Amino acid sequence: MKNSLFNNQSRRTFVKSSALIAGGVALNPLNISARSYISGDDAIKVGLIGCGGRGTGAAFQALATEQNVKLVAVADAFQDNAEKCVKNIKKSLESEEMDVARLAVTNETIFSGFDAYKKVIAMSDVVIIATSPGFRPIHFEAAINANKHVFMEKPVATDANGVRKVLEMAEVAKAKKLNVVVGLQRHYQAKYIDWVNAMHEGAIGDIVSSRVYWNSAGVWVRERKPGQTEMEYQMRNWYYFNWLCGDHITEQHIHNLDVGNWVKKAYPIKAYGMGGREIRHGKDHGQIFDHHDVQFEYADGSMMFSQCRHQPGCDNRVTEMFQGTNGSAPSPGVLKSKTGEVIKDFNKRNAPNPYQVEHDLLFAAVANGDYKYADAENGAKSTMTSLLGRAASYSGKEVSWDDALNSTKSLMPTKYSFDADPPVMPDENGNYPVPIPGITEVL
Repeated sequence: MKNSLFNNQSRRTFVKSSALIAGGVALNPLNISARSYISGDDAIKVGLIGCGGRGTGAAFQALATEQNVKLVAVADAFQDNAEKCVKNIKKSLESEEMDVARLAVTNETIFSGFDAYKKVIAMSDVVIIATSPGFRPIHFEAAINANKHVFMEKPVATDANGVRKVLEMAEVAKAKKLNVVVGLQRHYQAKYIDWVNAMHEGAIGDIVSSRVYWNSAGVWVRERKPGQTEMEYQMRNWYYFNWLCGDHITEQHIHNLDVGNWVKKAYPIKAYGMGGREIRHGKDHGQIFDHHDVQFEYADGSMMFSQCRHQPGCDNRVTEMFQGTNGSAPSPGVLKSKTGEVIKDFNKRNAPNPYQVEHDLLFAAVANGDYKYADAENGAKSTMTSLLGRAASYSGKEVSWDDALNSTKSLMPTKYSFDADPPVMPDENGNYPVPIPGITEVL
């Protein structure tokens, strides 16, 4: 889960820094669709798709940038979510003594339902996609086809079909010079940028092994309420269903897996692992595991050892660490020699909130008519890394990157309607099918 969204510390200073290209690709401007904002006379119209906590925070961050930005429309599957989102943004603007006029959403531009995203895209210059992950390939394709710049949360899909669609549209976005930022915010965090750059420059030699963790107590559960259809229940309790969430190895642990790939400048070629459910046995826990332990292998033979766990009462650990031929990187920002002496520590700086920086940079690029950020390809491949790990954990078998990426197994519904059956249904006792290693076919 992301930190407080309202820490706007030192945004102006950071935007002027020369290191801000990290996480994007600098190419020749100008993007035609952005030119009208160069003068600052016209507001950049922002539309939000997905009005949960992450979407609400991302929309506020867009409004907290120094550009002339207005939120003009919001969409969610549920009307109550959309209305609550607008109210919370207004309260946040008021509490931060910011210009409430930046919130230009009216009752007529609060949309709900499965097709509501189309109306938001039509009204916007920049689209924020913060829906449940399963829907992101659909919404990303629509936004890019409509020539919109995009901020999209991670992960970008829940199955290989979705990953391939995002990869396809990433190429279209590049051809159109549309900026795309994906919410893997460590790419926009000062200590991570310096830390990874130092490793790339050889500060600890060749990276021979990686260890990445997202071990925590878990997240919310939303119980079934009377009168809900199965589709509504699953969408409101979305974290526990793979077609919506992808399991926590994808929804949360992607951050750490992404850092591992970033440091290696590569993506794994195969994975082997295990996982299961020790704590989660309730009907509201759907079908996902509560622990995964996976080893990923890169083409050079080096390994990334991965753990993610949702179990209360255990030691928590959310971090990344690397071993090099000439030293180690035992925690984010820190590099040590072979003898254990600290040779670099990038934590001793008053850096801005990376969640805000993502938006500062995106909207500065749009306002200036620049094309700098092309995060969709890495977002898709880091998502695929997590899906590779999930396939290994669920099956109990070694799975190759190529086999996982080329899988045509779809997790998504064939019909999007609240009276339609979702892809996974409960049995007569209200329990959902849970993957069984050694039995479950995952590809």
